Amino acid sequence: MPRAKRGNKRLEKRKKILSLAKGYRGTKSKLYRSAKESVERGLNFAYTGRRLKKRDFRKLWIVRINAACRLNDMKYSQFMHGLNLAGIELDRKSLADIAVKQPETFAAIAGKAKEAINSKAQAAA
Repeated sequence: MPRAKRGNKRLEKRKKILSLAKGYRGTKSKLYRSAKESVERGLNFAYTGRRLKKRDFRKLWIVRINAACRLNDMKYSQFMHGLNLAGIELDRKSLADIAVKQPETFAAIAGKAKEAINSKAQAAA
């Protein structure tokens, strides 16, 4: 049976974990076992945080769009429905940006959405 030689793999693995634990207090940045636990926990929080960030930003964009819609005498859901009917394919991020920085442009977009809703209502009647 051939002899298995690890070389520097163990050392490299430990150095990687300890380098990720830099900035942690006390034992957690010095001793491998504690550092490994802390780094693993921290990476789990980072993973979760990246997903929560997406969720939080979407909420923020919706709140901003809704506020701008209310200024233009519409509800958020009506506005989004009107955009779909009008064939305007803008995402919530860009709509929220337009709502904050260019209110007159947003008013024009809201007008298009209203027209689309009214034309559909007239076609149905």
